[in-house]
Amino acid sequence: MANFPSNNAAFPSTGTDSRATFITRTYTHLVGGILGFILVELGLFESGLAAQISHWMLGFNWILILGAFMVIGWLASRTAQSSNSIGMQYFAFAAYVVAEALIFVPLLYLADARAPGVIDSATVVTALGTAGLMFVAHRTRKDFSFLRAMLMWGGVLALVAIVGGALFGYQLGTWFSVLMIGFAGAAVLHDTSNIILNYPEDRYVSAAMQLFASIALMFWYVLRLFMGNRN
Repeated sequence: MANFPSNNAAFPSTGTDSRATFITRTYTHLVGGILGFILVELGLFESGLAAQISHWMLGFNWILILGAFMVIGWLASRTAQSSNSIGMQYFAFAAYVVAEALIFVPLLYLADARAPGVIDSATVVTALGTAGLMFVAHRTRKDFSFLRAMLMWGGVLALVAIVGGALFGYQLGTWFSVLMIGFAGAAVLHDTSNIILNYPEDRYVSAAMQLFASIALMFWYVLRLFMGNRN
């Protein structure tokens, strides 16, 4: 579900203050994206649309839904990374947040119906895990760009497993969720390191979207893991 920047080379810094400003803007936009995600979900559930969307998506071909989401994610990421228009960058981020919120609806709906309280637990664990990984990246200031190749190959293998499960009807169990949580954690570490050291300072919207995608991926599989343990 996450997309990774193709540029690993360090960009010249215009000074410590400008880099700090860039990082602050990135995290501000990240928080904005998370709040936007929460507001969209609340609106869908409070209005009753979440139940209708869940029934439709659960009865539809999941591969087509996943494919549509990947296309939207790719287009949004490319737009945020390449467009010179700040308005288009914001539009891409907003579109990605809404797409994430929609694809999360069935999982959240099932979690709320079958395992009350599990959403709160998954939220806390994801927040703590993300905060810990971001602290490590800021504390060590190590360049974790070497993780990029592993993440690309891991992403391909995960996608093959997900599509295979959808096509042939086999279940991706507890260990797959555990592995994907580890994958998402590595993505958070990579993205945070990239934001600290390498990301262009005029692309804070794209940087925020990148980190948002990795955190959302972690939340998805933490929630799946907790739901499995409640069954």
